Amino acid sequence: MIAYSNFSTDPRIRRESETLAEHGNEVNFLVLSEGINPKSYKMNGVNIIELKIRKHQGEKSSSYFLPYLKFLVLASWHCSKLFLRRKVDVVHVHNMPNFLVLAGIFPRLLGRKIILDIHDSVPETYGGKFGRMPKALYKLLCLEESFCCGFANRLICVNDIQREKLLTRGIPAAKMSVLLNVPDHKIFKYENKKQNNHKRTFDLVFHGTIDKILGIDLAIEAVSRLVRDIPGIHLHILGKGRNLEEFEKLSEMLNIKDRVHFSKKSYPVESIPNLLQNMDLGIIPNKRNIATELMLPVKMMEYVAIGIPVVSVRLKTIEHYFPDNMVTYFEPENVESMANAILELYRNENKRQDQVINARKFIERYGWEKHQMELINLYQSL
Repeated sequence: MIAYSNFSTDPRIRRESETLAEHGNEVNFLVLSEGINPKSYKMNGVNIIELKIRKHQGEKSSSYFLPYLKFLVLASWHCSKLFLRRKVDVVHVHNMPNFLVLAGIFPRLLGRKIILDIHDSVPETYGGKFGRMPKALYKLLCLEESFCCGFANRLICVNDIQREKLLTRGIPAAKMSVLLNVPDHKIFKYENKKQNNHKRTFDLVFHGTIDKILGIDLAIEAVSRLVRDIPGIHLHILGKGRNLEEFEKLSEMLNIKDRVHFSKKSYPVESIPNLLQNMDLGIIPNKRNIATELMLPVKMMEYVAIGIPVVSVRLKTIEHYFPDNMVTYFEPENVESMANAILELYRNENKRQDQVINARKFIERYGWEKHQMELINLYQSL
């Protein structure tokens, strides 16, 4: 496996690689270095090999691809060495970017199989991060996607709406499987959510990457409007990212610095349930654009898995999986609508409880204890 990511904090790559290891496969994973010096170690049956490069947090689109290219060169070298040591039958590449599949070119030319695991659609994600782009660039990114999908033997899509988008661009349906980014049932358990009837605070939570595209600034503004109606309101923002300082300044400007709490660090997947156990409401404030319309946020499914009710922006992919009785929706980029949704759930404890119960139906259908068989069956088919 290959991913431009940090192994300890990325739930999807953790879940997939650990599941394959549990089913008798030897998994070697090439990833970014989490510290100054890269290291190799074994974790839950997976052999982790950190490469000598750390994650880039750049703002400019011009510098966006350079770290990916460096990672590609290092991953190609290490992948080829593993192949020569007879340790490669399948190269499973997690995007972004798609062109990381070229790290497996040596094994591919000699008959081994390539899987491209499409976490995010590159043309949409690039447009969502950096705004409108020239048609020529969009076509170039679509061409890169088409080439990489053609190079791979099989493709994994992260949800049905993303799959539909790829189909419209001519990607063959026969190559594609859908594997939702659902939480690991061994980590995110319903009993981890502890009720506390003596709480004097009403705690909202957002965890993950701190990025403007995810609407965190809108959530902060909504909290500023609710201080009078919800005296004990607090917003906990757990994670780090390129817009962190900007959001800190916004909370100060709105005079709610004591109500918005930033962890300023990322957490290993195993520690997330304990961090969430006293939270009253999960919030998904994503802004609407071509990228977020295709997203089914893993944080949302983690809230659902441990029994936290959710307020969410109304976007296509989220609505596809979660009807109105499972979450409370608000309109995209509408702070007043968001604040009203939060206030509604604050005032209606019964609705919060009903929402949690109804949302469990999603976990019953797509929980990893069942859904992992899609991954196992894919490998068996190869």
